[in-house]
Amino acid sequence: MEKTWEQMSSNEKFEANFKRLLSPKGPDGNDLQFKSPEAKTQYQASINRLKAAIQLKKLDRVPVTIFPSMFPLRYAGITLQDAMYDYEKCVGAFRKFVRDFKPDLQWGASAPGPGKFFEILDYKLYAWPGHGVAPEHSYQCIEGEYMTANEYDLLITDPSLYFRNFYLPRVFGALGGFAMLPPPTGILEMYGLAFTFIPYGLPPVQNTFKALFDAGAEALKWAMAMGGLDGELAASGVPNILGGFTKAPFDTIGDTLRGTKGIMLDIYRQPDKLIRAMEAIAPIMINMGVASAKQTGNPLIFIPLHKGADGFLSDAQFRKFYWPTLEQVILGLIDEGCIPFPAAEGGYNSRLEVIKNLPAGKTMWMFDQTDLLKAKKIAGKNLCIFGNVPSALLELGTPAEIKDYAKKLIDNVGMDGGFVMANGAFFDKAKPENLTALVEFTKEYGKY
Repeated sequence: MEKTWEQMSSNEKFEANFKRLLSPKGPDGNDLQFKSPEAKTQYQASINRLKAAIQLKKLDRVPVTIFPSMFPLRYAGITLQDAMYDYEKCVGAFRKFVRDFKPDLQWGASAPGPGKFFEILDYKLYAWPGHGVAPEHSYQCIEGEYMTANEYDLLITDPSLYFRNFYLPRVFGALGGFAMLPPPTGILEMYGLAFTFIPYGLPPVQNTFKALFDAGAEALKWAMAMGGLDGELAASGVPNILGGFTKAPFDTIGDTLRGTKGIMLDIYRQPDKLIRAMEAIAPIMINMGVASAKQTGNPLIFIPLHKGADGFLSDAQFRKFYWPTLEQVILGLIDEGCIPFPAAEGGYNSRLEVIKNLPAGKTMWMFDQTDLLKAKKIAGKNLCIFGNVPSALLELGTPAEIKDYAKKLIDNVGMDGGFVMANGAFFDKAKPENLTALVEFTKEYGKY
């Protein structure tokens, strides 16, 4: 009898996820119709190449990809504002980027996001083109203490209720009605049941739900455009395996709840409550990644590591506050057959001894300013290494310098497997000829 998902081991779930990737579905739910037999061969080769790299094995050559930020928009001659409000322009820019540079894998066109959606909800956490920044500039986070220092107990006791009734009304102007809603746990028996529903009849709450419906409709329109591009590129032989994202619990609190200043003070003023809050959030972050993978059918879960870099926290602070719950999230994703894809922003040279003991062949780490030779030596037996061609070199260097850098990485980091050639940080600017040189050189020189 065939095993249910719950009965499978993490290894079996891992294999099942990749089996689905190799036979993708189209928008109608049926098997994707590739444009040619060659496109199908190319698609499956890219999936298998990446899988081998994650499992620290060798297939035919080093995989190569480009994981940009807003560069495709500049390259196509449009602004970020254009891309955020005209989804066809956004899709067209990313389509052109993939077709012109021919990476093995692409990462979708969702980075700009839907501007009208943010307008409907009156989003206050970011400034974006037309709402605080110029049309050609990228969006900017407006950091603040959206959770006060005395609210940890509320967050720990019921994270979902805290987010709905306290956090969301503070960062979305249109969701103020949420603050008036009672906990749904009060819905128990017939006696007095109607009292629980009275707030839903009040105008502020009804306006909040109307904003949600309008925002949902816009989000669906945007998602259909993004998904259409993914299907089109997959049919042409270029897969997107990015299944979604989640966060380190420390960053969940430090980025958008307490803010950088707030969480750094909490480390000293109320460390125990901070740790308890991260422990409460960790299962939510696991479920967030797993749910995304199930929804998209793609197992790679991106985890941007915003506050764990060398020098941001001491080694002792990293080991006490940052790593334990991040490790819990990573292991929870692995248990469900997902591939955690942490982006180690900044340098992680002093963190390698901590992260090296993760299960072998289960994660892929995007390294930015980390010494990859050191990473290979210390952690390469367990972790697939992704990166780290510098943004400055892509923008200011020459094709010859790009090839020299790539050759060094392939010779010293990539030739035993467990390596994906890519940029180390997201970039808005680069010389097109440098991106071409990176992809073409890796495909030719990076053969095993």
